[in-house]
Amino acid sequence: MAFHGKKLINDPNDVVTEFIEGLVETYPGLQYLDGFPQVKVVLRADVSGGTYDKVAIISGGGSGHEPAHAGFVGDGMLTAAICGDVFASPQVDSILAGIRAVTGPSGCLLIVKNYTGDRLNFGLAAEQAKSEGYEVETVIVGDDCALPPPRGIAGRRGLAGTILVHKIAGAAAAAGLSLADVAAEARRASEMVGTMGVALSICTLPGRVTPDRLGPGKMELGLGIHGEPGAAVADLQPVDVIVSHVLKQILSPETNYVPITRGCRVVLMVNGLGATPGMELMIASGKAVPKLQLEHGLAVDRVYTGSFMTSLDMAGFSISVMKADQTILQRLDAATKAPYWPVGVDGNHPPAKIPVPLPPSHSMNSDEPLGRPAQLNEQGQILELAVEAAANAIKKLKDNLNEWDGKVGDGDCGSTMYIGATTVLEDMKNYPLNDATETVNEIGSSIRRAMGGTSGILYVIFCKAAYTRLKSSTQSVVTSKNWAEALEASIAAVSKYGGASAGYRTMLDALIPASTVLQERLKAGDDPVTAFLLSSEAALDGAESTKNMEAQAGRSSYISGDVLASVPDPGAMAAASWYRAAALAVKYKNQTPP
Repeated sequence: MAFHGKKLINDPNDVVTEFIEGLVETYPGLQYLDGFPQVKVVLRADVSGGTYDKVAIISGGGSGHEPAHAGFVGDGMLTAAICGDVFASPQVDSILAGIRAVTGPSGCLLIVKNYTGDRLNFGLAAEQAKSEGYEVETVIVGDDCALPPPRGIAGRRGLAGTILVHKIAGAAAAAGLSLADVAAEARRASEMVGTMGVALSICTLPGRVTPDRLGPGKMELGLGIHGEPGAAVADLQPVDVIVSHVLKQILSPETNYVPITRGCRVVLMVNGLGATPGMELMIASGKAVPKLQLEHGLAVDRVYTGSFMTSLDMAGFSISVMKADQTILQRLDAATKAPYWPVGVDGNHPPAKIPVPLPPSHSMNSDEPLGRPAQLNEQGQILELAVEAAANAIKKLKDNLNEWDGKVGDGDCGSTMYIGATTVLEDMKNYPLNDATETVNEIGSSIRRAMGGTSGILYVIFCKAAYTRLKSSTQSVVTSKNWAEALEASIAAVSKYGGASAGYRTMLDALIPASTVLQERLKAGDDPVTAFLLSSEAALDGAESTKNMEAQAGRSSYISGDVLASVPDPGAMAAASWYRAAALAVKYKNQTPP
């Protein structure tokens, strides 16, 4: 089967020049030579060939591998990148123009991936530049470990390991080394790195019909970055298996492609081929590191994960492993302004995991140990009755809540609230009921553990906000004023994070009137029990009034007004129910002689 890949492009013939224009507009440290379409060269804006006193580092090749190579132009890495057409080696005149633009008295180093076209065109350009008086050295990178050792002249292909060579050479040049020394470091680095790729799909070229030779459920091992066939086509495997195979191939003592043996220190690069999400690349890196450590006996000093040398929109990744020493690490860690070199990777790793911090769970104002007290004080007795009554009220209302929610939501409000209420009742035997502040916190913990959905998280927020407000009090006993302030703080938190307010047809339409009346009656001098009862009546009225409201939050906001008018908001009714039950329990306790 063949297909056209969907591309966000204009004329397929202009993709490279338009890419360069966008790149230079994005990064002010870059420029390009005004020679389109024949000359496509990106260079550092701060470098002029006639006056540049350091070794210029130049690389390039066919386009379609972005961000390579132009994305790695910058102080401390490449001085210029020569861009060919998609998957086509750049022309000799373009390479020569790049050499002339950035090369000063210290000369230039050409870093070339091992493909016939690149070797020939860069080689001819190098010879022409030398004849013009430029000092030029060339390093060929062939890091491919997928295919058997070649018997002909083609050699190993240049792959993503070339990016590490760019960085090492660029840092050496920035440090002021001579052309010979920079070339020596780059050549040595190229001999220390091995790469192998795995493709899940082939790439689609701009404006061309692409045959899909892989098919569903298949992967290709050792596929080239231009889509050229690899070593084998196999069934897709879990990434664990793929990573193991790739690492064994790179580090195989039979092929001896890289001089890496047990006890060596290495650098790892996991490179996306263009269409692989960052999540999957990180999974591959996370599996590769322990395999290198445990299965191959290697110390992994640096890990680079991302898309460095792609193949247009190919799905898959490559793994590069480079033998490391102090000089290589120093070069890799050196500062660079190349826009696509990863930041935050330098330096030694601290332990990957640290313990999860545990929050302080006990009020600083209380000497009471957590857990149910051996004997409840008066406040503990009242709190126990109120919590028990509120939870039982929710349990009794389960079917009604589900029925109402079935008309305006997903029909599980009652079941969700029932789970929360049941958990609270089960956990009550461990609540520090003599400490009201900590009990509120423990109720929130019970709900968080057991109660799902939006209702669950909103009630956890409700309890946490109340706990924070109560904890700020310096009094040893929670007063009615403290409770009123805690309710107000809880409502504010639910509104802030849930986005609803009065009139949105939510639980707040029961709680806001309750809070308003509670504060008004307390300020008017009513005794706390009476104020609590009157506020609970306001909660019931508020919940009932939701029948006349247009929903503006939650799933109810998708329901027609006619349906909404037939039922109250289940969340508001649940809130009013437990609030009213708690108030009646407090009244009962207040009327019962000790």
